[in-house]
Amino acid sequence: MPEGIIVMQSGEEEKPGPPMKKKESTRRTTIILEESEREFIDSLIREGKEPGIKPLISKMLDVYRSMSIYDWRYPGEYYSGISRIAFVNVELINILLQHIPEEKWREVGRKMGEATKISMEASLGIQTANREKWKEVFKRLRVQGFGDFYLRDKYVLLKTPFISKIEILAGFLEGLLDIKLDVKTSTPPFVLEIKEKPDSTNE
Repeated sequence: MPEGIIVMQSGEEEKPGPPMKKKESTRRTTIILEESEREFIDSLIREGKEPGIKPLISKMLDVYRSMSIYDWRYPGEYYSGISRIAFVNVELINILLQHIPEEKWREVGRKMGEATKISMEASLGIQTANREKWKEVFKRLRVQGFGDFYLRDKYVLLKTPFISKIEILAGFLEGLLDIKLDVKTSTPPFVLEIKEKPDSTNE
């Protein structure tokens, strides 16, 4: 195949039946890349960062969809529904947190959670106070880089947190999920116990 050309094929497998009546539904798309683009893709594969062209394109589409890139005004303005997103280094976040009094951490986190709740409900239609929807909520938080959240019975576990202050995170989840939390660990992985479940009207 000439350099810079990718042929993608998609379709359904042939269904069992008489040999003459087999119906194939296959579509092919040819993508012609610039030489530098093809070299970049080849370098990713060669260095082991990507397993191949097809998995790379599938990942690109997943990221495109998950991050709402179709709503971005690239470069410089990134949107996810009603919310504008910025790529911020954790070092900058830590500098801001250093200037918030410790006794205000839970309150600040709760306000952040309430704002995120509004954004998720308006942009994604996810009722964050509904415990049945928490899996979707946690997936969204992971997509946005907050960390890996898991629900284990009456505990919320958080691995690889973006925000290192557990009291801020606890307040954040309280505002987002409409619950009360008790902090069980002060270093990652964080463990928080759910003290009050959502109202029955939200379930």
